Amino acid sequence: MDRVDNKFIQIKNITKIFNPNSDIEVIGLKDINIELNKGEFVVLSGPSGSGKTTLLNLIGGLDGPSMGEVILDNINISYLDEDKLSDERRDNIGFVFQAYNLVPVLTAKENIEYIMKLQGKSQENCDKRVLEIAKKLDIESILYKLPSHLSGGQQQRVAVARAVATKPKLILADEPTANLDSVSAGELMDMMERLNEEENITIIFSSHDPMVIAKAKRSIILKDGKVFKNEIIS
Repeated sequence: MDRVDNKFIQIKNITKIFNPNSDIEVIGLKDINIELNKGEFVVLSGPSGSGKTTLLNLIGGLDGPSMGEVILDNINISYLDEDKLSDERRDNIGFVFQAYNLVPVLTAKENIEYIMKLQGKSQENCDKRVLEIAKKLDIESILYKLPSHLSGGQQQRVAVARAVATKPKLILADEPTANLDSVSAGELMDMMERLNEEENITIIFSSHDPMVIAKAKRSIILKDGKVFKNEIIS
């Protein structure tokens, strides 16, 4: 694994081409360079098709770049084999999707502890961590309900709890408030902000919503697959 300097995330000269060497080749990202420190609270914004989800997928190791490197906490994930990349995602990265992606046959508690079980954590450790996170996210009363019995806002809180339960270094959230009303969206962002501050988890989320964007402490705006603006806003 390549060792690099002390920036927590380094995105170096990243280009992503879909359908390469074909008549319908599409450039999703072009020559992206971004550096982030540990503990940042970052929003990716920009019009549809600007590359927000593509960039999140590359940072999270869900897809690989056509050119360039993604370095997470001194590990160049661009060159990891699939087994090591899977371990990196399991142990160090939490994902929150707009569609929640909860396992329908598992209770909220079982969904939250799912990744911890994959890590081999004991039931005692799982129970303790689930309760700790449930208190922070105000979901103690719904832990034994199935996802089908929860509101959209409750399901997204469970998804956030699952993402942070393993104490990852990084959380990636793709339009996490897209299916929520404005009140639930505001509450969710407040909770993610508290988790960022209290657990020092780096959080990167994408959004179109001005209210959500205003919560971030760094704004990265993408346009046509390039970084249009990258600034600290608070």
